[in-house]
Amino acid sequence: MWSRQPVLVLSRTLLPWTVCSAGGVRGGASCRAWNRSERLRKGCGGDRDRAVSAGGARPGGRERQTSSQKMAQSWSFLDICESDFRPLVVIELAKTAKAETIEWFTERIVDKKAKGGAQLLVKPLLTEKEGENIYLVGASYLRLLLGAETVGLVKECNDNSMRTFTYSSRKTFKDFADDNHNFLTMAECQYIIKHELENLRAKDEKVIPGYPQAKLYPGKSIVRRLLTSGVLVQIFPLQDREELKKLCHSWYGRVKVGYQPLDEIRCYFGETIALYFAFLEYFTFALIPMAVIGIPYYVFAWEDYDKYVMFATFNLLWSTVILEVWKRICATITYRWGTLLMKRQFEEPRPGFHGVLGVNPVTGREEPVYSSIKRQLRIYLVSLPFVCLCLYFSLYVMMIYFDLEEWALDYHEENDSNFSSLMLFVPSIIYAVVIEIMNRIYRYAAEFLTSWENHRLESSYQNHLILKVLVFNFLNCFASLFYIAFVLFDMHLLRQSLATLLITSQILNQLAESLLPYWLQKRYNKRMKKRLCPPKFDKDLSLVEQVNLEKEMGTYCGTFDDYLELFLQFGYVSLFSCVYPLAAVFAVLNNITEIYSDALKMCNVYKRPFAEPTANIGVWQLAFETMSVISVVTNCVLIGMSPQVNALFPDSKMEHILTVALVEHLLLAVKFTIAFVIPDKPRDIQIKLAKLEFESLEALKQQVWLKINFLASTVMAAKMT
Repeated sequence: MWSRQPVLVLSRTLLPWTVCSAGGVRGGASCRAWNRSERLRKGCGGDRDRAVSAGGARPGGRERQTSSQKMAQSWSFLDICESDFRPLVVIELAKTAKAETIEWFTERIVDKKAKGGAQLLVKPLLTEKEGENIYLVGASYLRLLLGAETVGLVKECNDNSMRTFTYSSRKTFKDFADDNHNFLTMAECQYIIKHELENLRAKDEKVIPGYPQAKLYPGKSIVRRLLTSGVLVQIFPLQDREELKKLCHSWYGRVKVGYQPLDEIRCYFGETIALYFAFLEYFTFALIPMAVIGIPYYVFAWEDYDKYVMFATFNLLWSTVILEVWKRICATITYRWGTLLMKRQFEEPRPGFHGVLGVNPVTGREEPVYSSIKRQLRIYLVSLPFVCLCLYFSLYVMMIYFDLEEWALDYHEENDSNFSSLMLFVPSIIYAVVIEIMNRIYRYAAEFLTSWENHRLESSYQNHLILKVLVFNFLNCFASLFYIAFVLFDMHLLRQSLATLLITSQILNQLAESLLPYWLQKRYNKRMKKRLCPPKFDKDLSLVEQVNLEKEMGTYCGTFDDYLELFLQFGYVSLFSCVYPLAAVFAVLNNITEIYSDALKMCNVYKRPFAEPTANIGVWQLAFETMSVISVVTNCVLIGMSPQVNALFPDSKMEHILTVALVEHLLLAVKFTIAFVIPDKPRDIQIKLAKLEFESLEALKQQVWLKINFLASTVMAAKMT
């Protein structure tokens, strides 16, 4: 997807240009930016002429030139030919955006890094609709390589090792060549551009030009301020339709049973999404043994709780082993992708983080600074009480559900008909729907609170958000089951509620996350087909038509909801396994459809998301491990409550409780022992990481010795003179 647009000229100082086609730019702001570049062309001198002559004549092209003569001794000029501008990211501004605002924003994008700009390439998209302000953003190959070094991308070297990319050592990396622009994947290029745009921050500006009510202060994210003020509508990466078609065919285009093309998913969507699909695939395969064993237990031993001791024990060991094995698989995958070696020091402040502009004492870079004391006060004085209030409301709704259960039971006892038997399931179904609604409403409140807490890093923001959501979702989904099991001691109602909640939640999630967005997108596609020729709609969309199609698609909100669904599913399977063994069967069936429905919505329903590097599934690993520990306690208590176990201790309740507690502690000890014995990383990965660390230390020693020798030689030369 290369645009045949006017020629761009770049200096080695990476001065990007705003491109305007002669007579074809719509909107006053674009013309004003072009006029400004015309004024700056004066005095460019012979350097510019030599650069232009190297690329040939450029009819209709405009170049913006600044004083680059100071850097001419060490940097030569580069040409970007007509076909070399590759649009990677789309910026859509509001139709009512003022001309001076657009000019200021585009100038900040193309300005040098030293002036607070992003040093990227921008050109307006010519559309048939009046008033639309859509811009395409790209970057020179050199700019992308330097950006890859800035964000700390890890690539494979010629010796098959994985190392952090640096521009100075670029020749040592596999498949690198100055004329090979495929060294960086399109997803990596878009990630670099996103990183640069998000780090555009205000310096001396007090307000956004043209919007005096939109206040700015040093360190404020420009992109975020434009979003909140309504000037910036959206920023999204463009699809590569040819690559997407190939990915769809290998991913879900043919009906087959096998592994997913994880490497292709990673190259197109990035590591975070690819790692989610890897975990979904692994978790589905890991559930199969539980499902196979659970079926005969359900069919032949429904009421004999003593026969579930072996099943519950297997469940406890299974939940530990699969999580530890996943760590090893995850380490192998992310090492191959290069994200296992990405260092935390490359994590920049998140776009939503604001504060007074200061200097990072570690990196020496300018970035916003915000008091941690203020953040802690917001967390403990506002967020924590709000979460507690929501938990109380969830418990209140749960008690209403039990009142409905009692009413349905009384109705069944009075009528004793088929209809009354069906009415017994109605309270559980209503409660399951209410749980899903409450979970989604609370999610929005948790996102607002976590954003208001003003966390510096994206990882810290995600951890606090996940903690808030997990606590509420756990209580909201499982509190009724714990109450039925350990307060009401009603195993029949527990099985009924567990089955109803599990199946209803799976159906609602499939409808809300996949089928409904897919149906809406199909309706939109039908409207687009009326405007476009059908063969062209399917094959050869122009750039304008592609952008118009993609900007109306839904926005993918990340893997949070997907991991949360798997987490709750893991809870239904592991917490009360000895009561409802078929939970794993329904989980496997749901996940098989989930893989294909998620693949469909990623490729056809949502806009392409920006790639995000990741080394693991983050705090979700800890969440799953915590759930497995809780499952040990619940299953031991459930088995201890069975009539068969109670019959073993007819005279002493204390002995009964102590025995159950002893067994529970022994199982926990076995669980932690297994987790300790199984290494988190395979042996070959450990050796490769140790080798890299050793080589880094040796290189550091060599640098120190070189400095010492240089100082010694300098001192000796000074004495001799």
